[in-house]
Amino acid sequence: MKDVLKELERRRDMARMGGGQARIDAQHKKGKLTARERIDVFLDEGSFEEFDMYVEHRSTDFGMEKTKIAGDGVVTGWGTVNGRPVYLFAKDFTVFGGSLSEAHAEKVVKVQEMALRNRAPIVGLYDAGGARIQEGVAALGGYAEIFQRNVLASGVIPQISVIMGPCAGGDVYSPAMTDFIFMVRDTSYMFVTGPDVVKTVTNETVTAESLGGASVHTTKSSIADGAYDNDVEALLQMRRLVDLLPASNTAEIPEIECYQSVTDHDLSLDRLIPDNANKPYDIKELILKIADEGDFFEIQQSFAKNIVTGFGRVEGRTVGFVANQPMVLAGVLDSDASRKAARFVRFCDCFSIPIVTFVDVPGFLPGTAQEYGGLIKHGAKLLFAYAEATVPKITVITRKAYGGAYDVMASKHLRGDMNYAWPTAQIAVMGARGAVEIIYRKDIGDAEKIAAHTKAYEDRFLSPFVAAERGYVDEVIMPHSTRRRIARALRMLRNKDMPNPWKKHDNIPL
Repeated sequence: MKDVLKELERRRDMARMGGGQARIDAQHKKGKLTARERIDVFLDEGSFEEFDMYVEHRSTDFGMEKTKIAGDGVVTGWGTVNGRPVYLFAKDFTVFGGSLSEAHAEKVVKVQEMALRNRAPIVGLYDAGGARIQEGVAALGGYAEIFQRNVLASGVIPQISVIMGPCAGGDVYSPAMTDFIFMVRDTSYMFVTGPDVVKTVTNETVTAESLGGASVHTTKSSIADGAYDNDVEALLQMRRLVDLLPASNTAEIPEIECYQSVTDHDLSLDRLIPDNANKPYDIKELILKIADEGDFFEIQQSFAKNIVTGFGRVEGRTVGFVANQPMVLAGVLDSDASRKAARFVRFCDCFSIPIVTFVDVPGFLPGTAQEYGGLIKHGAKLLFAYAEATVPKITVITRKAYGGAYDVMASKHLRGDMNYAWPTAQIAVMGARGAVEIIYRKDIGDAEKIAAHTKAYEDRFLSPFVAAERGYVDEVIMPHSTRRRIARALRMLRNKDMPNPWKKHDNIPL
């Protein structure tokens, strides 16, 4: 018996060493942790239970049968984050560069199926060189098996991808189908075809960083939802995100103890809106004063900054926040902002997370670039997302809500549950000057008449009361009472039940 136990320990030690000390040292020199070190940082101490530690590849081509390493380039298993179960797989760059073989794919598929069956989140830590070329189509088949599980799990359990090194070729499509992608600055990159292929095909000279680094995917492509400076920061932030998310689409929203009063008034909010309607203010100030302890996990912070999306808590329960940002492009809706917010709204709806929307929107961005780029269809994505969402929806109009953008931003007409307006709200088809120049076109040359018409229009329409008279706004509230009102509304809506008509699935304008 003693010899058997010694053999088990020997095999475990070998498997834990991955590709060996030299490759582990090389990984550290690049500023990266190994797969197992990453797991130790991410999970609660001592909670990790590994699966398939001794699995090896079955390839016999190109001399591969002479090189076999236990684990085959990926570490899989489960553990806990603050006591809640999470499944995960971590690509091990020290073993065959983390490349995907048939056996490697089977390990990932196995943990995906366990996560889905047991209805718990799954996190993938990527640091790999793509498909294992020596295995050819067997590796490609492995990718497709993983992709299929990504699709089946979508909307059922949260799926999070963290890119912590290379992620290229077929490897990029699994993260692309997950709910969130995060990257590590300077050490990670994602692209379908690398710099060498780009050079050959298009004659463009480009580096891996400028082709698919974190700066590209957080600001230009919107592929990544955020980026962090190193492995440890990224993993600690993922613990924070997992804490905010329900385990599955049938699980309860996470709830923690809340020590911040929801009845105290915040009088600073009465001064948030400038007297000049064209002067910007930071909508994040409002979000931080509504969320418990000012704790806000922002999603896609560096992309489409004219709209803000992210998670916080109210009375200890997770809430999704969507808000127009007057500091950027006056908070106007454009194609990028619409896509960003639509995806976030749909995620919240998948997992029964209530949505709080703060509205200050002067309309949709005009111009040929937007129209040629499909603004109509992209804007419709956000409209579609809000309209189909059946979760509790609370809307607060702080200032402007003009034109079609008023409708799109979780209006009463899109089944908003509680729609509040501040006294500073201006709900109209368009701004006063534009409206007057259309209605009173014949008086355009007369400055006094135009000024009088503008004043009359502002007095009649640029207030929340016309909408309130029609029931489109449930109540005009004092800004200082916003947190109390939202908390009470969320409490009231906890048992909301609103099914949509049966369908196989919808056909959102992608």
